[in-house]
Amino acid sequence: MYKRSCLCGAVTFELLSEPKATSSCHCKMCQKQHGAAFATYSSLPQSDFRYLSGQEQLVSYNSSGNIVRKFCGVCGANIEWAGSASHPDWVSVAVAALDTPFYLSSIKEVHADSKACGLVQG
Repeated sequence: MYKRSCLCGAVTFELLSEPKATSSCHCKMCQKQHGAAFATYSSLPQSDFRYLSGQEQLVSYNSSGNIVRKFCGVCGANIEWAGSASHPDWVSVAVAALDTPFYLSSIKEVHADSKACGLVQG
């Protein structure tokens, strides 16, 4: 249904169903991982997520508790995170890296208490 690839194209995967939830996360881990003010992820059942190529290029990082983040070891592009205690059979994928169009009806803001401060011009 949706195709995705990392920046260098080594890792490709597809989503076999429509994501069930999309959120922009403002937590410090997502900010640091993406080098941005927030990260937008869509979540779906793990069974509806399939790697097509490049699994040998994946690097995993246990960022907290059971949460494991995966990224391409060649270009560093974020691929997925999984391991939520409340949704152990789900995976969340970075929306910005989808190669096929993805139209969102809503995006939930999470960890807004950690929002990055605005830039100050001097």
